[in-house]
Amino acid sequence: MVVASFMTFAALEVGAIIWWLVVGLIAGALAGLVMRGGGYGIVGDIIVGLVGALVGGFIASLIGLGTSSFVGSIIIAFIGACIFIAILRAVSGGTRRTTL
Repeated sequence: MVVASFMTFAALEVGAIIWWLVVGLIAGALAGLVMRGGGYGIVGDIIVGLVGALVGGFIASLIGLGTSSFVGSIIIAFIGACIFIAILRAVSGGTRRTTL
């Protein structure tokens, strides 16, 4: 099973990985702006966007939605990223801001 998973990962094209990173970056940045008022940095936005894409894709599949377009992927990832940020805030008790 692990070998099959590794082979599937190894068969990914570079273009697909770049596609995921771009969608994750855009969705994470938009979600960071909407949910917090600012982004999480490039790496943080990509991570939030990628996890959001997984959450949004799961929810979209549950209700029977699907997309193959770039904009549709960003919308689903954005919605999932907002849900992911809301869950993180609920678990961590919100965001803390320090003043200088």
